[in-house]
Amino acid sequence: MPRFRAALSRGTTPGSSAVQAEGETDTGKHPVDETLPPVKMFTSGLQHVAAMYAGVVAPPMIVGPAVGLSATETAFLMGASLFTAGIATLLQTLGFWKIGAKLPFVNGVSFAGVTPMIAIGKGEGDNAIPIIFGAIIVAGVLGFLAAPYFGKLVRFFPPVVTGTVITLIGVSLLPVAFNWSQGGNPQATDYGSMTNIGMAGLTFVIVLALRKLLRGFLQQIAILLGLVAGTLIAVPVGITHFDAIKNADLVGFPTPFHFGAPQFEVAAIISMCIVMLVCMTESTADMLALGKIVGRPADEKTIEGGLRADTLGSAISPLFNGFMCSAFAQNIGLVAMTKVRSRFVVAAGGGILILLGLCPVLASVIALVPLPVLGGAGIVLFGSVAASGIQTLAGAALEKGENALIVAASVGIGLIPIAAPGFYHAFPEDLLVVLDSGISTGCVVAIILNLAFNHLGKKGSADEPLVTATPEPVSEPVAVH
Repeated sequence: MPRFRAALSRGTTPGSSAVQAEGETDTGKHPVDETLPPVKMFTSGLQHVAAMYAGVVAPPMIVGPAVGLSATETAFLMGASLFTAGIATLLQTLGFWKIGAKLPFVNGVSFAGVTPMIAIGKGEGDNAIPIIFGAIIVAGVLGFLAAPYFGKLVRFFPPVVTGTVITLIGVSLLPVAFNWSQGGNPQATDYGSMTNIGMAGLTFVIVLALRKLLRGFLQQIAILLGLVAGTLIAVPVGITHFDAIKNADLVGFPTPFHFGAPQFEVAAIISMCIVMLVCMTESTADMLALGKIVGRPADEKTIEGGLRADTLGSAISPLFNGFMCSAFAQNIGLVAMTKVRSRFVVAAGGGILILLGLCPVLASVIALVPLPVLGGAGIVLFGSVAASGIQTLAGAALEKGENALIVAASVGIGLIPIAAPGFYHAFPEDLLVVLDSGISTGCVVAIILNLAFNHLGKKGSADEPLVTATPEPVSEPVAVH
């Protein structure tokens, strides 16, 4: 009886997932708000940085040369991207006023903007980067103003929708891990070589073995330990390169408006506003996924605060020569796998990102991890996200109505960019910003079909709720044992 009353005081039942293990800790705090000892905080935060590093520096590595920047200028963009990703992550995790989801939510440079930014930069010469930055600033400000309205969409994300989207997030990220496992650069002579794939496979096995054999905190940082072990093994194999450390400066601050004052062109602004909508859609889905994994479902207020942090971070980034910021789904897999749910751990990761942006030498140390090694660990991480989605779908009443059809159609549409990358090649470039994101298209289809089958023309009942504003958290975050 005392246990039942204690559970009721938290708004749960004795068997629900929000009791002690999934809700409050012995300190009375939710695990999301718990602080860890300094060493655990740093190493767990570093693990998040290791998981996202390649994703942060890849967009500037692609955009820089495409718009005519030199190798030195491109390296400057990479450092600036790390710095601004750290700022955006701190906005999300710590937050202030009504800004920030206050979840272990990592922000970084969005891949969705790469193609539009390259298109904007073509033929612009020295004005390419200022025009891109001007468009990002406007898109960020407009997104910030739209966040309260966009956040209301959370009521259209019942378990059948969130489970579909979470599954698509994991499945959509797996090709990234496969590409890393092959070497990351399809033009390289060793792309897909036995050496690269062998190192990815070895790292994959090491991570699984560490998760099985280790206990406690060491088990929680199995990904980081696996990356270190894989990198050390890769040294005699010959795929760990130290040139980045030799050529890196000790200190380097991203000088504000290094490439000149921002310029504002209508066409560029429209393109980046479309990208912002895509980023906001994906961030909404990611926050819902993360909320379920950490046992604190993301409500309308959380979504609104998270989107404000996304868009404010994007508006500020160009000041320090950074690009548009959005959620990094790969880190959701890390939270699911390690079960370390403290937002302060991710905030520590944000602090590390800022230091890396200010100290190129430190950044180059993280860059020592070969992409095949990162790919092997990534398969486990991203697979954990997909498994979380499947677990959510298991409780989505697929036997009722047309819920199974909603999942089938949404996953099918969402897999098109993955299974057939050139499927939309004849469509206008502006549409490709949305269509080439399986997460965005799958999410939109799931929302529309849920409304069509479970809402329109029905009054609803206690047995079949039309929409669920705050879906039940999963009983246990998915982990690899």
